[in-house]
Amino acid sequence: MNQTELRELSDRATARVLNQEGTTSGRRAGWLMISTILIEAWDLYSISFLLLFIKDDLHPSAAMLGLASAAVQGGALLGAVFGGWIADRIGRRKVFLMTMVAFVVLAAAQGFATDMWQLVIIRFLLGFPLGSDVSTGYAYIMETMPKGKREVMGSRWQFMFGLGEVVAIIVITALYLSGMDHSLLWRIGLALGALPALALLLMRLDVPDTALSLIQRGQFIKAKKVSAEMFGDSLEMLPNEDFRIDRPRTGDFLRSIWSDPIRRKASIFSWISNAMQGAEFSAFAFYLPIILVLTGVSGVAATNFLTGGIYVIATIAGFTAPLVIPKIGHRGVARIGYGMAAVSLLLAALFLQLDWKPLVPLAAAGLMWGHYWDASNGMTIGSMVAPARYRATASGFGYIFVKLASFVTIFFFPILFTSLGVPAATAIVSLLSITGYLAATYILPEVYGYVDHDETSLVEASGRGNTTVTGSETTQP
Repeated sequence: MNQTELRELSDRATARVLNQEGTTSGRRAGWLMISTILIEAWDLYSISFLLLFIKDDLHPSAAMLGLASAAVQGGALLGAVFGGWIADRIGRRKVFLMTMVAFVVLAAAQGFATDMWQLVIIRFLLGFPLGSDVSTGYAYIMETMPKGKREVMGSRWQFMFGLGEVVAIIVITALYLSGMDHSLLWRIGLALGALPALALLLMRLDVPDTALSLIQRGQFIKAKKVSAEMFGDSLEMLPNEDFRIDRPRTGDFLRSIWSDPIRRKASIFSWISNAMQGAEFSAFAFYLPIILVLTGVSGVAATNFLTGGIYVIATIAGFTAPLVIPKIGHRGVARIGYGMAAVSLLLAALFLQLDWKPLVPLAAAGLMWGHYWDASNGMTIGSMVAPARYRATASGFGYIFVKLASFVTIFFFPILFTSLGVPAATAIVSLLSITGYLAATYILPEVYGYVDHDETSLVEASGRGNTTVTGSETTQP
């Protein structure tokens, strides 16, 4: 077979896999991949509760403190750029195993940093496996779970973020109340992220590569075996031999996205939403413990308890967002989330300006509920509407916007609130939430239950036309 025939054959098999009903092993794999967010949440945001101790121990400047916080986001930006690209070429399994090994080593290494530059460099390197693993994990979810289920699982990432942050707060508060020396506390707090990462690595060892990834790389023998185990379908249209299939260029990914109006609009919204929610959180919410202490709202111990309560509320929000997507759609969740976040940020700015300190945590709680809704589906939408052969690339490309926005805002927000004051800086951040609301209202088409028309026609051609969606249309929730 020539390359054109191989591509047509692999596309038919891909469409058939994507329209399967899913199995227990597929659901388990989906949970293992989304659980990566627990690890990422610990490492990305545990430092926000440790910055006061790092500042007292290593005496960094405001810019250096921001750089240490943002470094992991910069590394994750590169991981998102290259991780998905690599996973589309060498397979999902190799990438997510390598990234977990790297994470275990680098997370533990943070505890041995002796100055700020060492901490910055370690955290920058640590970001690469984080960004890579998220893009690979999203591709895995979209390739092992059925439509409808895959987007609900993908939208659970904020629930997992909240859960990881709550656990981080509990552990760090317990260490603080134990009377541990503060220079040791922050080192242990950062290094502890290696333990859940090691546990997740061990649980992933028996997870196979996805049938779709194997199909797209011409490894038909393994693909037939994995599909039979995971879906009960041995893909009889594929030959019992392997072929080399030329990989499409990354530029083809963008052209493919741009060629379909629904795919294009949904992807543009995904990129905007990823940037807005990343910046929205990384400005005010990331620095919330410091804001509460510096503005005199609460002391260190009380701040941890307050923040822990706020993140419990956020975790509940992250749990409910996927549940309501089938009822109000992706547009509904995004609009409500961004609307709540914008109003809450403006209220927080007002309360800080008027020195109404007891009301600041209430505004922060409203912000976190809104944020955990508006951030729930940006990655899901971008990954879901992408053509199958570009799915990991699309996930990584979408994650770039999260990490770039997070890096910029984590680095510059301390400088901003030092120059303008916390109330004015907080009011400026509300513009990000307003932008996300406008994008959800005027750009995002409803894509709940989306299946691409090419996949629909191909699955019908394969003799199993059981999909409920035709054309570049979507079922309405």
